[in-house]
Amino acid sequence: MRGQLKRSKPWLVGLLLLMAAIGLTAIFSPRSASGGESRDRIIAEGAGTTIIHGGTGPSGGLVPVLTTIAFHVDRTGGRVAGSFDCLALAPEASTGQFTVNAMYVAGQVTSATVNGDTATLTGTADITGLGAGSNVSFTFVVRNGGPGATAVLTASGLTFNELLVEGSFRVRSED
Repeated sequence: MRGQLKRSKPWLVGLLLLMAAIGLTAIFSPRSASGGESRDRIIAEGAGTTIIHGGTGPSGGLVPVLTTIAFHVDRTGGRVAGSFDCLALAPEASTGQFTVNAMYVAGQVTSATVNGDTATLTGTADITGLGAGSNVSFTFVVRNGGPGATAVLTASGLTFNELLVEGSFRVRSED
């Protein structure tokens, strides 16, 4: 009997190690364990400095406006979620320094579509300055790229055509 127990120990240890490996795989790989492949992934992300094409426009004296933009949107379990922030600064009349807060948009992205190298992000935001309000609908259309990439922000009936001067915007294809 003792001889049989000695021979079965290596087999038992091997079985226990195999079961532990399967258990750890199931814990750390929920997609494989659930049997379905998830499409969890980043849809679009980016950050940088842009200049508003045309600044404040002819009626505003063609004053330049710089923005700092940051956004990140992903799809998790079929649900789109993300954040969008845009701070628009105009120059102070006396110094020319970009310190006047013209507009701040702090939003939550709830929908996103990708067409080639362009993503359209929509959601709601709290806005101060131009177009101020709470729970305001916005749309941000962004093209993939570094300096020279374009984006268009529409909120509160206002449209801002932006040109990236520093940073990068990344749009991931739906493939």
